[in-house]
Amino acid sequence: MPQEQRSQPSPLPPSFDYTDRHEFMERVRTGMPPLIICVACNGGIQGKEANEVIPETPDEIAASVGAACDAGAAMVHIHARDPEDLTRGARNAEPWREVLRKVRERCPEIIINATTGGGPGMTMEERASSLEAGPEVASLNLAPDMSRFHLKERLAPLPNPRPAVDVDECIPFTYGLIHRFAAMMKLHHIKPEMEIYHPGCAWGVRYLIENDLVQKPYWIQTVMGYQTGSFPTVDNVLHMLKDFPQDALWLCSAIGPYQLPLTTLATLMGGHVRVGLEDNVYYARGQKAESNAQLVQRTVRIAHELNRPIATPAQARSILGLSCKPSKY
Repeated sequence: MPQEQRSQPSPLPPSFDYTDRHEFMERVRTGMPPLIICVACNGGIQGKEANEVIPETPDEIAASVGAACDAGAAMVHIHARDPEDLTRGARNAEPWREVLRKVRERCPEIIINATTGGGPGMTMEERASSLEAGPEVASLNLAPDMSRFHLKERLAPLPNPRPAVDVDECIPFTYGLIHRFAAMMKLHHIKPEMEIYHPGCAWGVRYLIENDLVQKPYWIQTVMGYQTGSFPTVDNVLHMLKDFPQDALWLCSAIGPYQLPLTTLATLMGGHVRVGLEDNVYYARGQKAESNAQLVQRTVRIAHELNRPIATPAQARSILGLSCKPSKY
C-alpha cells in the first residue's frame, strides 16, 4: 500500500487513568496530550503588599493575563477585587463584568475561569456573584475551607492601606451549598472546576456526578499544601488520583514552594497544571516572581523538556468539551 494511503493510528483520548502504569508507559511512548496551563493571576487574599506585581485593578489583571497568555497559558483563573477596597474580593457581579470584559479584549481566545471561593469575610451569595458575569469555567470547592494566616501590613502609597491582619476562619461548604453552586453553574452553562483538597473530597465529586450536576469530561483540581488539605507530597497526590472517576481530567496546583515540584509531576504524568501569583509569589528561594508570565514561561520550558506540547486555547476548549467560540462580554 502506498505510504500516503496507510491508515494512521487514532489519537489517544485526553482523559485516562493517571495511576495505570501500563497506560502511562503507552502514553510516554506515543505522546501525552497537550498540556493545559491555567494561570491563577491574583487570588483573593494577598495583594501588592505580598508582591508588588500582583494585579488588582481590571486594567492590571488584563495586562498580566495578556502577557501570561502570550507566554502559553490557555486558561486564566481570576479573583475580581472590590473597586472601593482593593484588599477585598468583589461583592457583586458588576466588578466581575468589567474584569472579564477587559480580559477578553486583551485575550480573545483564552478560557476564562472565575472563582467562587472569594476571599475572607465574604458571604456565600457574594462568592457566587461571579457566576452572574458569565465565566466559561468556575471553581467549586468540595470541602469546608479552614485556614489561619497572617497578612502583612499594607502601606501607602498602595491604595487602601491597612494594618497587618490575622485571619482565622472556616468557609462552611456543605453538600447543600455545593449542590446550589453547581446547579447555578449548570443553569448558566459554566463548567465546574472541582477543587479537591484531600481524599474525602472524592465523596463530593461522586455526589455531583450522581445528581447530574457535572458533565464529562470532569475537570478536577488537586489543591496541594493548603491548610487542612493533604500534605503536598507525591504519595498523597497519587492516592487522590486513584479516586478519580472515569473520564476525568486532572489539573494540579500547589501552594508556595510546592508549586514547582508538583506541577512538574503533573506535567510528567500527563495531567494539567495551574501556576501563578495566587498560589506562589516567589520564583525561587528568596527571589520574588517578576510576573505571572515568568511562571508560565518556566512551565512551558519544563513541558518541552518532557516532550509535552502546550495546548492552545482552542485545543484546551476541545479537550474540556467547551464551546469553540470564546465567551463575549
